Amino acid sequence: MKIAQALKEKNIAEYLIYMWQVEDLIRANRCDIDSLKTNVINRFPEKERGALEEWYENLCNMMRTEGVMEKGHLQINRNVILSLTELHIALLASTKYPFYNAAYFKALPFIVELRQRNGHKDEPELETCFEALYGVLLLRLQKKEVSAGTTKALEAISGLLSMLANYYDKDRQGKLKLDD
Repeated sequence: MKIAQALKEKNIAEYLIYMWQVEDLIRANRCDIDSLKTNVINRFPEKERGALEEWYENLCNMMRTEGVMEKGHLQINRNVILSLTELHIALLASTKYPFYNAAYFKALPFIVELRQRNGHKDEPELETCFEALYGVLLLRLQKKEVSAGTTKALEAISGLLSMLANYYDKDRQGKLKLDD
């Protein structure tokens, strides 16, 4: 919970990836708070367990209510994608951010290819980007090899998302000027 809060303040892209991991962790524990206590919560210091249990229990309830116990993402996480997408569109429309436009057009061929491969042509481009990052993270956790082509795509996508996360932070602080 503290990790999520810190990441949300520091880097929205890392926060989203972390929350997707949390969703999968909850799924791996069958959305069962007792299982989460045994496998996750009890590994933390005693003084943190009460707040963690409440946080995981709330997330479990949200996952049940929203019907994402097997797949998909919580609305709170989809809202992050929506906010980032709004900013992404605004940055692309602005003449003040040519480096962001360049990063986008560098990543775009990889985004198009990934969307064709995964068959999710209707999902937001940024969701495709995050899915690529998350997929590679899972491959690395499983100690599986990541191809050179995937690494190249990941570099372009990571660069774009890193810029977007920085602009998101500036926008939150009121330091981003999008209009001319």
